[in-house]
Amino acid sequence: MQFFFEVLIGGLLAGIMYSLVALGFVLIYKASGVFNFAQGSLVFFAALTFVGLLEHGLSFPVALLATLAVMVVAGLLIERLVLRPLVNQPPIALFMATIGLSFFLEGFAQIFWGANVRGLDIGLQDEPLQWITDTTGMNVSKFDLAAAGIAAALVTGLAVFFNRTRIGRALRAVADDHQAALAVGIPLQQIWAIVWAVAGFVALVTGLLWGARNGVQFALTFVALKALPVLILGGFESVQGAIVGGLIIGASEKLAEVYIGPMVGGGIEGWFPYVLALAFLLVRPEGLFGEKIIRRI
Repeated sequence: MQFFFEVLIGGLLAGIMYSLVALGFVLIYKASGVFNFAQGSLVFFAALTFVGLLEHGLSFPVALLATLAVMVVAGLLIERLVLRPLVNQPPIALFMATIGLSFFLEGFAQIFWGANVRGLDIGLQDEPLQWITDTTGMNVSKFDLAAAGIAAALVTGLAVFFNRTRIGRALRAVADDHQAALAVGIPLQQIWAIVWAVAGFVALVTGLLWGARNGVQFALTFVALKALPVLILGGFESVQGAIVGGLIIGASEKLAEVYIGPMVGGGIEGWFPYVLALAFLLVRPEGLFGEKIIRRI
């Protein structure tokens, strides 16, 4: 049982990291109905920009603030130059635009900062927390615990922002009905710009955490794929769903690798979440927290 709980806790902590990735998708989809395929590229762009600024002699705090400014401006430019001209176009046009944006960001980042793999040290060591090991006998990584705390604080802050602030309430109104929001005087384009700016900030936090774990490299763009099962389980429009879905995916993939993997030759951690998501689609395609759509025929 001790080993089971150790695997479970490790999976839950990893799941919070997945929730952070999924949160970037949820923000954009909730406000505009656009599935932002470029979210993974934004994560890569943020991490590479931060490391590049450090290499040019900036201190950690200054580089962090500068990268935050870059990501906010990038979010605003994307909304203004890429998506705003495509308002009222078919959803597939918006989706294809984000695919093109993804390739542009990947290429631009590597042209500007170089394509070499870099390490990123944010002061969190991936080693067991000694007092937990001494107390319980379980190995819980300092990095996983700290990263989960940062992700949880960010998610909590965004939840408060959405539910308690005027802008957050306006965003929820826009998500419910664009035309009704316009009718009561909510500036739709300003709300979208704010959402993209916040998505840039989320991409920065995600890029720093995943870059510190896996290194700052092109493979960071694929971190977005980890969010797809999370979104399917939790729902594309729910912040709470991103959290719950991430916890489910994180825990299930670790437990499956340990207890089911040996029966089928191992290596199932990479694809088990997608099988789980596929099975979930057959039962509840709108997700745990998604609104069930009923259409009359």
